[in-house]
Amino acid sequence: MTQSQRSWQPVTLGGDVPPPKGAYSPGVRAGDLLFVSGQVPRDVRTGEIAPGGVAEQTRQVLANLRGVLEAAGATLEQVVAVTVYLQDESDWGAFDAVYREHFRPPFPTRAVVGASLRGILVEVSAIAYLGAAASPA
Repeated sequence: MTQSQRSWQPVTLGGDVPPPKGAYSPGVRAGDLLFVSGQVPRDVRTGEIAPGGVAEQTRQVLANLRGVLEAAGATLEQVVAVTVYLQDESDWGAFDAVYREHFRPPFPTRAVVGASLRGILVEVSAIAYLGAAASPA
């Protein structure tokens, strides 16, 4: 199946950002939804992992998430669901403090799970709604 036959379109990050090394898209738009692949604390231009602890790595992860959203014409305000992977579940508080610097109430839904992350401390994937503003519940 070719890309033109698919009912979804990949998001690209631009010419100054190398393509992913793996077989995945940074983001995929399907109708009014944008699915953002797990973002890690790697500088997308240099490939370097953000130094420091979970707070510093979370800032880089959320900057990368913002970059994919912006490439698709979206913002953090449109994120409706987040999945967080933490190497150490006891880092939840430090992660949450940084997360609150970037998201405001009402917060997206969120799941946080412990995971073996192969040398990084945090990874975040997200789903954003790109359609018309939803009516308040």
